[in-house]
Amino acid sequence: MRRASRVVLPSVALGLVLTACASFPEQSGPAPTWQPQSRLTEQAGPQPNLPGGTDAGGSGGGPNGRSGPPTSIPPPQGCKDFDTAVIGTCLSPVSAVAALPGGATGLGAERSTGRVLTLQRDVDPKQIAKLDVDASGDGGLTGLVLSPTYREDQLVYAYITTASDNRVVRFAPGDSPKPVLTGIPKGARDNRGSLAVDHKGALLVATGDAGDPGAAADPNSLAGKLLRIDGAGKPAAGNPNPDSAVIASGLSAPGGVCTTLDGGTTWVTDQTGTGDQLYKVSPGKPVGAPAWTWPDKPGVAGCAAFSSMIMVATTHRPGVQNLALNKNGSFSGKPVQALDDSHGYGQIAAVDIVDEQHALIGTVNKDGGKPVSSDDRVVLIIRPQGSPTD
Repeated sequence: MRRASRVVLPSVALGLVLTACASFPEQSGPAPTWQPQSRLTEQAGPQPNLPGGTDAGGSGGGPNGRSGPPTSIPPPQGCKDFDTAVIGTCLSPVSAVAALPGGATGLGAERSTGRVLTLQRDVDPKQIAKLDVDASGDGGLTGLVLSPTYREDQLVYAYITTASDNRVVRFAPGDSPKPVLTGIPKGARDNRGSLAVDHKGALLVATGDAGDPGAAADPNSLAGKLLRIDGAGKPAAGNPNPDSAVIASGLSAPGGVCTTLDGGTTWVTDQTGTGDQLYKVSPGKPVGAPAWTWPDKPGVAGCAAFSSMIMVATTHRPGVQNLALNKNGSFSGKPVQALDDSHGYGQIAAVDIVDEQHALIGTVNKDGGKPVSSDDRVVLIIRPQGSPTD
């Protein structure tokens, strides 16, 4: 079977060093990998607890905060997944995820169906919205994020493709969606977009060029841009141009946008004709030269920005790409591939950071991967200790 046992391995055993080119100079140093997380217990604080009272900071007796030896995990039986890191099963390919407060539950979005579901271990998924989407040309429901003030307003924002355009909508569970930003160009391809919060009170919207590279450079078009808006869809306070939502331009088919928890640095992934790219955003400027390029095009998608590492999901290759950061912001080496073996979950599109130790991921194995009976899935993973800044 695909997954028989779970063994915590050092990063050099999990990682597969890939060939890539970077705008930052390479430096020596280990790159951390990721592993599936043991079951989390929902709580109000920012750090989820691991089973047996072991905390996420690694104070337990085993590697990476685990206590006791690794345990064997039986293969899934239908929609029943015995891996306690899995919180949602038997979904359509998951295009976006959003971690709910407490860390042990989340939202999952299905690109082609337009469904948004709440997910929790050992609880049947509950649909909270079904958005009317056009999934042609890589469109559909491709972005999902909680409101920056979610605890107060319970609002969720989504990036969708409709019959006439790409747009951002918002909804509360059980309510009809309301348009927030409409008129983003739609084309035969490159319709997908991504959403994130900038941890400074604003929403970030990465838009595709709708198959028209010229539109990405056109300041009057919303295509191929990174936008920063408020909850009503207006340019957010603090934008380089107070009258414009655009803070960067030159994107083709962005798969993910992510900001560090301190709001200091924003990254965006993009699939282009010459390779897959990771850009470090400088607000008010075109995306410029990529921070990293994958010429072999693994299908970069969602990302998570940690203080000492950038994690990038890939849809054409199992697992994720981890790029470790030095304290000065430069990469400490080439990307390390992780979650790509029998202990992984296959092809991954969606990522959301929970905190500096945890992330939520969503799989797309039914879109050309090798699905198991419980796919597609949403999974909580835990970060190992020993990164360059630990």
